[in-house]
Amino acid sequence: MAENERVRIADIAEELGVSTATVSNVIHGKTKKISDETVKRVQQLLEEREYIPSMAGILLAQNNSRIIGVIINDHEKYEGRVLEDPFIASAVNHLSYEIDKNGYFMMIKITSETSDIIRFASMWNLSGMVLIGFCCDQDYQKLRSSMRIPFVVYDGFFDKPNRICNITINNFDGGYQVGKHFAKLGHKKLLCISDNFTCMDLERYNGFKKAAEEHKLIADSLQIPLCSSERMNFYQENIKQILNYSAVFAVSDFYAIELMQFLMETGIKIPGDISIAGFDDTPICRQIVPSLTSVRQDCKARAETAVSVLKELEKHEKEGSIVRLPVELVARNSTAKYTKQ
Repeated sequence: MAENERVRIADIAEELGVSTATVSNVIHGKTKKISDETVKRVQQLLEEREYIPSMAGILLAQNNSRIIGVIINDHEKYEGRVLEDPFIASAVNHLSYEIDKNGYFMMIKITSETSDIIRFASMWNLSGMVLIGFCCDQDYQKLRSSMRIPFVVYDGFFDKPNRICNITINNFDGGYQVGKHFAKLGHKKLLCISDNFTCMDLERYNGFKKAAEEHKLIADSLQIPLCSSERMNFYQENIKQILNYSAVFAVSDFYAIELMQFLMETGIKIPGDISIAGFDDTPICRQIVPSLTSVRQDCKARAETAVSVLKELEKHEKEGSIVRLPVELVARNSTAKYTKQ
């Protein structure tokens, strides 16, 4: 046999004079019906021949594959680049470390179809799933009724968890903290931008508006297009309206940075002419100039919670629940000064 040729189960079986099923069962630990002597012979030859098993085959053959699937909604706003989104990238990064630390394997699936999730979970015999970016209660209930696999959801929206764990953050308080921060800096007219005002974005805006009302400030909203090329045209057409406000709260760091870059290219000073804050506090907030004020959510804590809950659900030790993690405003240079009174 050539040195670089992979040893097969059939080769081991032929050399020992046993069936391929016997060798396969030894590899997968199913040895109850195999004599100790045969098990020993098979294991010894496997070691001598440096047999490298197919990890996928071993995992799929077990009752518990120890594979956690991370399913990410391929929403149209990502324009086919979902894993490049700062929040998604940060969430996946922390999940990867936490899943590995607990002795599991991570598989990523990008889709917008619930039927794809069901096929994916069945095909890979998943031990559990983390769903990111799916907001529809109907989708969750369809998944729950179609599968017995435990799963947790990032930022889901449903009244009754019903054997689903929703790990979310205090979106209302995040928006509220931004509004309070702008009020403290002396702003009078505030604007919130988002591509929609539903679910978690609506919660962020409502918190923002609540803080403005408490300080008797104006707080309006402006819905921006999903498509990036359309947003640039939108900003150009609405720049006068935007500049009627002295502070803008974008519901994500991505939108905050995009707007900030557009305004600076037109000669607007940030801070100075206008203050801008985002949400998520992804690493890029500290790297750009000016650095971006943002609401920090702890992706590491959320990943730790997700894996811990999945392990409890797997053992049937936990029912459906909602876990709401705190957030914290991190003030940086994009709101450091406000000179236009």
